[in-house]
Amino acid sequence: MTARRVTIAGGGLAGLSLGIALRRQDVPVQILEATSYPRHRVCGEFVSGIRPEELSALGIDAAFSTAAQHRTTAWFDAERPLLQHALPEAAHGISRHQLDLALAGQFQDLGGELICGQRCTHDAEGTVWASGRVKQDGDWIGLKAHFEHLEIAADLEVHLSDGGYVGLTRIENRRINVCGLFQRSTPLSSDSPDASALTTAVRQVGLPNLAKRLEAATCDRDSLKGVTHFSLGWQMAKDQRLRIGDAAVMIPPFTGNGMTMAFQGALAAVPSLVAWSRSQREWSQTRDDVMDTQQRLFASRLRWARALQTVLLRPWGRRIVPFLLRSGCVRFDTLYRKLR
Repeated sequence: MTARRVTIAGGGLAGLSLGIALRRQDVPVQILEATSYPRHRVCGEFVSGIRPEELSALGIDAAFSTAAQHRTTAWFDAERPLLQHALPEAAHGISRHQLDLALAGQFQDLGGELICGQRCTHDAEGTVWASGRVKQDGDWIGLKAHFEHLEIAADLEVHLSDGGYVGLTRIENRRINVCGLFQRSTPLSSDSPDASALTTAVRQVGLPNLAKRLEAATCDRDSLKGVTHFSLGWQMAKDQRLRIGDAAVMIPPFTGNGMTMAFQGALAAVPSLVAWSRSQREWSQTRDDVMDTQQRLFASRLRWARALQTVLLRPWGRRIVPFLLRSGCVRFDTLYRKLR
């Protein structure tokens, strides 16, 4: 019997890794991607909590062979040091510009059909939606850019304020990815960010010294990207589509777990989609199984991340949480793993 084809709407991390894993199972796969490669994305580019066996099961471990290895983090309340700690396990630093391109090439090498410059416009059976965040009137604005000649205090440097937070991490070629999440009330626009958009946003949320550091560094203008009006948590779309990646769920980015969840969501979908392709189950069952699996995988860490983000965006929270960690009342490793 001829295997049924899976169509993936969106060629980001979730879509490409799912396509690679399915092609390794000889499933016919077509990916429709609205843009082209290489490209930049608003992303922390810090991959934390993914196990080597998960990357191997997807077949994408080789793409991380040149990624920076991160082992330390430092938190700041605006300009005041809050916490410095070793990570319980090494994390990866790699740009979407490099990673997406590598995964797209691997998918095609495996015989997958990649069509760039085309959006998916149908909802036929066998369509998996991995096309990024669901458009909503959300409360957040995201901005990112790559910088050269920028020193950082740890492998992951996080600056917290009342209006949002900014993460800095090292990626390839000695560059630093700077990615900020800002509340929508911040008086700025990210639709067409120019070279000053990110530093302006950083200054407006009460991080003037960080803004000066960015202004003194060299910004790669091509890497400047912004997204507006999105919501965190489960993406509540009013349809019955099978969704993975950001199209299904978005965790608060300070966890460093968003890219990992894209990979884990793809991996969780593989067995059900292979069974559907081989006519061993109906599409409605396939869709429900994948969505139920994602709920089980991500529900707990989303609750912890939502609670911690709410606390850390308040001045009293930025005093209490570091105190609990430093005093030993809460272990950093325990909190870290609750978010993964």
